[in-house]
Amino acid sequence: MTYLQGLTNAIRHTHGVEARHIESVPILEIWQGKVAWEGDVEVFELQHPSGGTRCYGWGYPIDDDPARRQYVCAVGIGPVDSPRNAVRAAIRAHVEKQESAIGRDRI
Repeated sequence: MTYLQGLTNAIRHTHGVEARHIESVPILEIWQGKVAWEGDVEVFELQHPSGGTRCYGWGYPIDDDPARRQYVCAVGIGPVDSPRNAVRAAIRAHVEKQESAIGRDRI
């Protein structure tokens, strides 16, 4: 399975819709002075029940194993209106999840 096929499958599985790849957009996003994401964000066209017509996706290896990938796919609605904003939203969600886990550990 190719990288784009993996992303297309992730979109289908996560959002229940078919998607067509449109373009790759290089993104460099810095968070708190460090590189949080550097790579291509894939842009897909779709028809989502929410009204979204774009989906932004990317993947990264799990445990540094290129054969195993974690995919991120965000439908373009609300503040997620560009590849860069999709990356920023994913970073925020990741940080909030970590902060929540730290808070649970303190209880």
